[in-house]
Amino acid sequence: MTLDKFRLDGKVALITGGNRGIGLAIARLFGAAGARCVLSGRSETDELHALLDDTETYAWTAADVTAPDAGERLVAATLERFGTLDVLVNNAGVAANGNFHEFDDAQLDYIMDTNLLAPFRVARAAIRPMLEKGSGAVVNIGSISALVANKPQLQVAYNSSKAAIHQMTKTMAFEYADRGIRVNALAPGYVVSDMTKGGIANADWNRMWTENTPMGRFADPEEMATCALFLASDAASYVTGAVLVADGGYTTH
Repeated sequence: MTLDKFRLDGKVALITGGNRGIGLAIARLFGAAGARCVLSGRSETDELHALLDDTETYAWTAADVTAPDAGERLVAATLERFGTLDVLVNNAGVAANGNFHEFDDAQLDYIMDTNLLAPFRVARAAIRPMLEKGSGAVVNIGSISALVANKPQLQVAYNSSKAAIHQMTKTMAFEYADRGIRVNALAPGYVVSDMTKGGIANADWNRMWTENTPMGRFADPEEMATCALFLASDAASYVTGAVLVADGGYTTH
């Protein structure tokens, strides 16, 4: 094997939630590895604008992934802009916490619409052009919250949505393995991002999260991007149906 296996030259990637955090870090790394990328999100950010100056590599499509037609529109925009689709990174997600017995239907719908139904629909749309060409890779962003109960926050809906993503990943991988399409999931631990900034700023939560992570620190988004690159690249040519846990050891105990 050569390091070229980790390259994405000539590939086109669609990355949801690509305007900040893990998604933006993945976009940067994929572009550096030779891919052309269509990024989507609800709003543009200053960091995103710096990438979009490179119009040969990056394109932006604003979308609320919870819209029932968002998957079809994002895939159509990708095909129109770059002519093909090789990699999907289902990254867009939201979190909310609270007591299970007080978690109302509005919150439940918000979590499930964004974290499960949206990636299902986007992947469903992305699989079709991949089937036509007989190749492709899907990277679904799950979470260690699919594997454990978190401390101290109570977030049963979020955890359930991510567990469903892990199972969706495995079942998709089984269905498409003999048709040239690999499907894997990345399960991050605690990463410095907009989603975690409130908890990191909370001294009690910060202490508990850090103490329960054997490495004793939070991850940078770039550390998740390298994992996503591996799963998307030919370096992982015999990897499908896997859940790659990148959590600093959180789930070891």
